[in-house]
Amino acid sequence: MGFWVNEPKNLGNLHKDKTGILKHREWRGLRDTMYDYYRWLIIWKNIIVMTVKAPVSTVKGLWNYRWMASYLSAPAWVDRHTEGLRGTHLRIAHLHFNGLVKPTTDLIGYLLKNDKHFHKNPKMADKTVLVDEIFSSEFTAGFPGLRDVHLSTIPIFLTSMVDQLITPHYLDITESYGVPADVCPLPSAEAGVAINDDYPMLGKCSLSCNMPCDGSVINSSFVDRRFNIPTHPVNVPLRYNGEDVQEYAVEEVKSAIRFVEEQMGVKFDWDAFFKAMETYNTQLDYEMQKWDINRTPYPQMTGATFWLYRLFYFHISGGTNKLFPKTDKKVNKLMMKGYNRQEKCSKEMRHRAIVWSCPANYYTSLANWLENCWGVNVVMDMETMISYIKYDTSDKEKALATYAKTLQRTTMRKHTKGGYQNVVDELWRIVDEFNADMVIMYDQISCKGMDGLVGIFDDQARERDISFIWVPQDLMDPRTVSRRDMREHINKYMTTVLGEEPVDPTLVDFDDTMAW
Repeated sequence: MGFWVNEPKNLGNLHKDKTGILKHREWRGLRDTMYDYYRWLIIWKNIIVMTVKAPVSTVKGLWNYRWMASYLSAPAWVDRHTEGLRGTHLRIAHLHFNGLVKPTTDLIGYLLKNDKHFHKNPKMADKTVLVDEIFSSEFTAGFPGLRDVHLSTIPIFLTSMVDQLITPHYLDITESYGVPADVCPLPSAEAGVAINDDYPMLGKCSLSCNMPCDGSVINSSFVDRRFNIPTHPVNVPLRYNGEDVQEYAVEEVKSAIRFVEEQMGVKFDWDAFFKAMETYNTQLDYEMQKWDINRTPYPQMTGATFWLYRLFYFHISGGTNKLFPKTDKKVNKLMMKGYNRQEKCSKEMRHRAIVWSCPANYYTSLANWLENCWGVNVVMDMETMISYIKYDTSDKEKALATYAKTLQRTTMRKHTKGGYQNVVDELWRIVDEFNADMVIMYDQISCKGMDGLVGIFDDQARERDISFIWVPQDLMDPRTVSRRDMREHINKYMTTVLGEEPVDPTLVDFDDTMAW
């Protein structure tokens, strides 16, 4: 079994030099090519529907916000993540990306329709709570008449994934204000958006937090001055493994509830909170099934689709968006069919890899390139394996306790805080669990978190006979370390250390510096 029909080959020849624009769509056989094109049209449909619903707001957004036009490149972004895929795996990837694009266009529409820059007294502007991008929306589900907005998600966090060229402008603005260039570019870019007045203006109050790092905490001051609305900091314990900090963590969540009640003049609805939690638990059951299949010799979810979808629904779904459970149900049905047929995810599956540390926003499709060029299948990564604690809805205190624990184990934080065991020991546990023979370790040069562990990782990888590839990157700034530079580090390891030949030689070296 594990057959591969209409094999992908010479994929590098599909793209124009430097821009990466497709010369023509990839031929995958009639059935897969038509399906791929159908899904490509659905992406454009979502963008067009957003525009038709609020044409004036959309045009004003395109005219006023630098980041807005970047979303027109979303179809090309999806193409990068589905390149080389066939059959079941093509369908799984497209379903997941539809689960990203549709809520994103809905959220952009919501922001623009309620933006005080463009409208006087918009309907929902003062019923919106601004929250840090790594909050989970189950919290706001407890206030059914309100809506939260993850402040930086649309203007810069997701935009930087779709378009690598969008962030340098905002980084340069922040640095022109005297912020050092070695600060993590994520909070630095977010501050640049605030300085440039490129955040949609809405929200009656705001919840900030101390996650994931000191750079984000400092950025909160820029955002606070920009919006000038009541802001409440939620301080999440750093040493989160101990039960001795959990009482404090719950009190922080309670203080956030009280703050929103006071500012918005509403009461917290426990029934709505529990209902959202139950929906999240259902999604988590689907997620665990995906992990179980990826532990087997026939993983069905590789590439970057895994962590991108997980990252998005973990924070945005809030247990209230019906699209996500529907998507999970369809995906898992396809996944089980593919697994029972023992289908392969890619043309060649030479290595099973774990990706560790925070991935580069400007090159989210690196894992897809790894599959197509070198036959390296990423079966698990750090950002997928964030909190998998189920919410306890048996009573209010237990519900808050499990929510607080989930918040402590959120994106970019679970394995970068809390001590040595969370980053080092946890990696080797996952390597064993997923039967991996390779680790792709992102070395984010502006993050000091992993610097002190380089020697430890290398020594322990040698002891375990694990191929360990350090890949430098700068998270949001492709000028420091380009996509091409990242690929070259992997190419050198594969040829000199492992002595392997590429699956597709046309993908070994190409210039995409001007590509979205």
